[in-house]
Amino acid sequence: MRIPRKSFKPRLQYGALPYRRNDSARMEVMLVTSRETRRWVIPKGWPHKGRPPHRSAAREAYEEAGVVGRVRRQPLGSFYYEKQLPTAGVVVCKVHVFALEVLRQTRNWPERHEREIKWLSPAQAAKAVKEPMLAKIIRRFARGTTP
Repeated sequence: MRIPRKSFKPRLQYGALPYRRNDSARMEVMLVTSRETRRWVIPKGWPHKGRPPHRSAAREAYEEAGVVGRVRRQPLGSFYYEKQLPTAGVVVCKVHVFALEVLRQTRNWPERHEREIKWLSPAQAAKAVKEPMLAKIIRRFARGTTP
């Protein structure tokens, strides 16, 4: 996908990159499936009125994957993707991605029956997502180099 020209205004979304350390102290990141296409993605969604961007991202992570934790205030980066709307239209979205250190996962969450979740190494996660810029954000975060 080409990045939109400056004159084009994409719709804004906020996403969380949930991560944890496994028993071997290696980083793992969580991906979820999208509801429509079942692609592997990060939890993301529209801004929540009255919430700062990083808190909106954390809320999406809870709704889509049931994870709760510490979310960073500064984004790791952003990426573009095309979202299929229920009206059969397509809109380009720009997603600001915030790191979320997962402290726990609840047993029940709003979209539990609508999505799958998977914990992967950062390298596996970067290969599983379709958006090249999101893959780059995941790899860069795993190396400890953020913008």
